[in-house]
Amino acid sequence: MENSRPSSPEAPPQDLWSSILDSVSTSRSIPSKQVLVLGEPSSGKSTLVSALLQKPPPEETKEDQRTDFALGYDWADVRDDAEEDTLARLSVYTVPSSAPAYSSLLPYFVPPRTSLSHTLVMVVLDWTRPWAFIQELETWLEWVEKWVKGDGSRELDIAKEENRERLQAHWQHYAEPSAEPLPATSTVSSTLLPLGPGTLTHNSAGVPIVVVCTKADLIDEGNDIIGSGPSGMGGMVKGKGGEWEERTDSIMQVLRTICLKYGAGLFYTTPQPTTLQVLRQYALHMLFMPPAPSPAAAMSTEVAAPPRNPFPFQHKPNALDRDRIVIPAGWDSWGKIAVLRDGFDAKLWGEAWENDLDHADDDAGTVHAQKLYANLVPDLSRKPPPLPPLNNPTPEQVFLAKNYDENAKKPDRDPRGAFRNPNETASTGIVGPMSSSSFNLPNVERALSEMESVAGAAGVNPLNVSATRDATRALSGRSGARPPNAGLSIPTGGASIALGRSAAPSPAPMSATTPNSADDQSQHQALKAFFDNLINKRNTRVDDRAAAKSPEGENGADEGS
Repeated sequence: MENSRPSSPEAPPQDLWSSILDSVSTSRSIPSKQVLVLGEPSSGKSTLVSALLQKPPPEETKEDQRTDFALGYDWADVRDDAEEDTLARLSVYTVPSSAPAYSSLLPYFVPPRTSLSHTLVMVVLDWTRPWAFIQELETWLEWVEKWVKGDGSRELDIAKEENRERLQAHWQHYAEPSAEPLPATSTVSSTLLPLGPGTLTHNSAGVPIVVVCTKADLIDEGNDIIGSGPSGMGGMVKGKGGEWEERTDSIMQVLRTICLKYGAGLFYTTPQPTTLQVLRQYALHMLFMPPAPSPAAAMSTEVAAPPRNPFPFQHKPNALDRDRIVIPAGWDSWGKIAVLRDGFDAKLWGEAWENDLDHADDDAGTVHAQKLYANLVPDLSRKPPPLPPLNNPTPEQVFLAKNYDENAKKPDRDPRGAFRNPNETASTGIVGPMSSSSFNLPNVERALSEMESVAGAAGVNPLNVSATRDATRALSGRSGARPPNAGLSIPTGGASIALGRSAAPSPAPMSATTPNSADDQSQHQALKAFFDNLINKRNTRVDDRAAAKSPEGENGADEGS
């Protein structure tokens, strides 16, 4: 009985549950897709992002309160029509400006080696600035070509080649949507037509690109000026016919020609949800574009139809309604572009675009897309006033040398010549001309003349001294105060002039009319006596202070009291 008992089962492996969970997660993994939204500030990027993620649009704020991040990011799950299963996870990266400080950050978050086959690029243009379309397109498309280069690894080169084949197969298998969908098991002819002229000549990495012109409702709005308003971008005359319609049609032809070279789609959007919903359907359709058929299948006589896209795009192309243009990739051609309006040369515009990208020299026979477009749509933006011309001052040494040469020719360049007697020759010294006329200054001469006239009227010598030391002491002893400063006083009514404590010899009267040796000597004597009296006054003050401190001065003060 014991031998007939079944043996215990073997222990299950330790990683059984891990392997089951891994298999389930692999079978139900959610694909991740990415959209890069590139555009200048205030071009309507936030409205497009909200429509792609099906989130409410942001509240309108004033320009000074709007905040732009260095790199915007948001995501949402893409569900089926019944809102039951999650089909994909959509991530949206927003670059707020074409400045290198912003665009250089994106490769760190979206490296092309791992995300190239899951990324769609959306270039946003603003219809309030139609004159900037070509310049912005060149900037952003050149950035895309630079971004796809990546690190130059072998894996990236393989991904670029597969992407290119997938985009080319999409163009060659494109068919306009019809009311009767094709069955999944149908077969198509293995003969594929080559791409038309000017089609997919660029975009070597095969990145799905969509050019979106926002605010298309302003093209034919009732206002007379486009661009007027809070943005302050200038104005362009509009209308329902004539020259304005020709210009807008020509702009569309130019954009379609450039999009054809990159295999890109062209869409015009408005704030209306219908145009935004069409754009979202097309973006998902291009993100889930099936891979190109294998070379082995292409060798057979009949090939199966491409795998079914989980997000089919059933909207028909529209090239007539200018506020809701829909030009999907694979539909357009030079012939369809020329039908819109006669006189448009798609080949010329293609060559001009190539010259701009190659930065060709501006020769006589070279055409450039930006110059052609500037003639079509003039720049009416409000530019800041030009700066005043730069004022280059004359170098200091040049200015001084010029004035020195001019002043050297003038005989009266020395201001001291006004006090110099022209009848005498002055010898130049270290400080300046030293002669008898140096003392003939206006102030000194006038003061001495007044002294002489007053003294002559009083009948006394102008330099006599009438005050004595004893009188000064007695006066200071009686008052008990500091003696008054002895100075030059002009006597009136027969009074004498006191210049100090001692009398000086009376020189002869001065005369400043005719310069001769006698007059010069008298002037020297008068000045010498004047300064000697100033020195005597200082000595008198010192003696008076000493007398005030002596016992006699104190006794005199007591007696006076």
